[in-house]
Amino acid sequence: MRILFAGIIARYPFGGVTWCSLMYLLGLRALGHEVFYIEDTGECVYDPVQNTRALDPSYGTSYIHEALAPFGLGDRWTFVNYDGSYHGRSVEEVRRYSADADLFLNLSGGSWYWRDEYVRIPRKAFIDSDPGFTQLAIAKAEPWYVEFFKGFDRLFTFGANIGTSRSTVPTGAFTWHKTWQPITVDDWRTDARPRDRFTTVMTWQIESFTDVGGNKDQEFVRFIDLPSRTPQPFELAFNGPKRLLRQHGWNTVDAMAVSRTPAGYRQFIHQSKAEFGVAKHTYVATRSGWFSDRTACYLASARPALVQDTGWTAHLPSGEGLLAFTTPEDALAGIDRINAEYERHAGCAAEIAREHFDARHVLPRLLEIACG
Repeated sequence: MRILFAGIIARYPFGGVTWCSLMYLLGLRALGHEVFYIEDTGECVYDPVQNTRALDPSYGTSYIHEALAPFGLGDRWTFVNYDGSYHGRSVEEVRRYSADADLFLNLSGGSWYWRDEYVRIPRKAFIDSDPGFTQLAIAKAEPWYVEFFKGFDRLFTFGANIGTSRSTVPTGAFTWHKTWQPITVDDWRTDARPRDRFTTVMTWQIESFTDVGGNKDQEFVRFIDLPSRTPQPFELAFNGPKRLLRQHGWNTVDAMAVSRTPAGYRQFIHQSKAEFGVAKHTYVATRSGWFSDRTACYLASARPALVQDTGWTAHLPSGEGLLAFTTPEDALAGIDRINAEYERHAGCAAEIAREHFDARHVLPRLLEIACG
């Protein structure tokens, strides 16, 4: 099958976001499919060197190439700048590829356009990585936004409870199919010895969907005193009020520095003992069933994960290797359980990744629904 895949690598040029798209591309290719990456959001790239949105897309286009080239995909991409200029492969090459494509996969709004060459692809699917936020935005009934989603044959979401009685998220006339982030598990195996740190990479507040939901800061404050209640050290790679968190005992590092490249992001996870992850308020309040692509990477690295329950416990095992918490007391108990039998929990984490997130299992199910 020939697949055109849209992602947001240049829009958010950081390791975690890059791995999300990269593992789709690698996983689909490993299954025998031909893949091509396109980014066509109509927005400027973010340039972390200048710390601004840049009219010049050079940083973003170089970043895409440097991320994809080590995996043999250095000539399999195009970036369409806000002004309509094409970088990487030409507009003519994109149109030729699309003319013979079988499936258009759009991850997280990698394209907000319905260009003629995309419309003519026989099957089209959107993959929602921000469950709750996306559906609440659709519910506002902004005409262009609703029409955009009507253009897809299938809609997928990382919110496993979306469209069920478990979640309060409105779906209206749309049907959302559950999926997980596919993990190319061989890329995450490591023999590195972890440091004694429970870590995560997080964004304190997001810039999108500001009028439809709550951010991670609303949930995190509920657990802000956790370091004072356990001898276990924590380290947060995040962009937020570092001084405030340090005052409460959290070690902090700059998220942009840690995740500047896919390799750096992976190294940070490999050096971690386990993940401690708090979810965005909207994920929790709506019981969306969201499960983090980042957490799946920790698990594939044989790093146990202690993460806030958004309703995902109805779909994934919890208790060994992957532990859920709702209250600070739950979190403290989870830390003690992981530390008491660390090697067992590490082994269980890797097994959960293989069973539930391996791209060789996740992607065939997605393709069956997308093309069915």
